[in-house]
Amino acid sequence: MLTAGCAQVGHQRDGSVYDPLEPMNRAIFKANMAVDRAFVKPVAKGYRALLPEFVRDRFRSFVENLVEPRVFINDILQVRLNAAGMTFARFLMNSTIGIGGLFDPAAKHGLPRQTGDFGQTLYTWGVGDGPYLVLPFFGPSNLRDGLGFGVDLLTEGHTNPLNEVVSENRSTVNVTLGVIYGIDLRARNIETLDALEANSIDLYATLRSVSQQHRHAELRKAQGLDPELEPLIDPEAPEQ
Repeated sequence: MLTAGCAQVGHQRDGSVYDPLEPMNRAIFKANMAVDRAFVKPVAKGYRALLPEFVRDRFRSFVENLVEPRVFINDILQVRLNAAGMTFARFLMNSTIGIGGLFDPAAKHGLPRQTGDFGQTLYTWGVGDGPYLVLPFFGPSNLRDGLGFGVDLLTEGHTNPLNEVVSENRSTVNVTLGVIYGIDLRARNIETLDALEANSIDLYATLRSVSQQHRHAELRKAQGLDPELEPLIDPEAPEQ
């Protein structure tokens, strides 16, 4: 039912994001921002100040290598065989020569990291965006990608190779890695989000536009299509 509901609904004809749940989304966004200001951003600043960039890069590379099997499976489901082959080769090379994924020698040998999640797979199968959603803690999404994200989480135990090594407390290890990766991601975007907030009349509307444009560009790139990015316009800015 959810995917059928997404199938015909995406951007509105005027290019704006379809957001019929805006009151609920704004409430979740407000709560997310409160958590971010009180906890996530300060922790991200401390994380960046405490750990050298080299250490942060090694952790990020390690976690991204754990995601490669999921990317491979989704590339197969999307019949992107070239991308699947690159992902398979990347995982083998980085897991061995790259010391368990701590380093990324594959990229230096012409094997760039590919994208692949179940939301992207649904897009390839013709499922439209559906209404815009703000997810608690995870932020901007839409119905299709939110559903895909849920599938990715539910199948984590079957696609994460770390689960074959860790015999006990697998959930704790996976959640811990996910939280630290989220802190790392926030640390990489402190200045970017600060600039958006400082220059936006309505930060909610700006992030809604930016996030969906970025996602559409990523999806089109995966299919070998031009991004077709729309010019970023603050929906709440006064008309000239």
